[in-house]
Amino acid sequence: MSGHGFHVHGPHDHQVEHAAHGGDNFANKIAVTTAILATVGAVFGYQAGATQNNAALFKNNAAIKKTEASNQWNYYQAKSNKQNLAELAMSLPGVDTEKYKAEVERYKKEKGDIKTDAEKLEATSHHWDEQSDEQMHQHHRWAQAMTAEQIAISLAAITLLTRKNWLEYSSYAVAGIGFALGIMAWLHF
Repeated sequence: MSGHGFHVHGPHDHQVEHAAHGGDNFANKIAVTTAILATVGAVFGYQAGATQNNAALFKNNAAIKKTEASNQWNYYQAKSNKQNLAELAMSLPGVDTEKYKAEVERYKKEKGDIKTDAEKLEATSHHWDEQSDEQMHQHHRWAQAMTAEQIAISLAAITLLTRKNWLEYSSYAVAGIGFALGIMAWLHF
């Protein structure tokens, strides 16, 4: 084409234009199917990434709470040691036993509060672990769904090249499996 508005069509240009605007319904159907599968696969991929990130965050929260619980159990042990020393001191001759009895009782009460806090932190840690496990299970479902959609897209591309109907139906079947896995992930199965 010249810069002056005059255009001459060559034989190749005519064929390209005919292919672009032609009525190849088979190719058009496969192209639309591929675009839909790619979109669905992208959504599945996003969900897989989001659930994996959630699982890591929840596992991190579990580790933090587990560390806090461990700190509480260490504090509990320190109070137990002090209680043991106070009990030992009560048996020594010439000491104020009432003073050490009071300390023993104080340490027992403090240990009870510390134990309650440690158990709550452990329960919270366990809860975060369970949530992380749920998210990882859901992540695997999303990843399986995305993989099925990618396989379906590949089959669709091969279908377009070979024009084999059985490949087209195989692509639809694998896409259906991907959709089913996506629904299972959505419903937390």
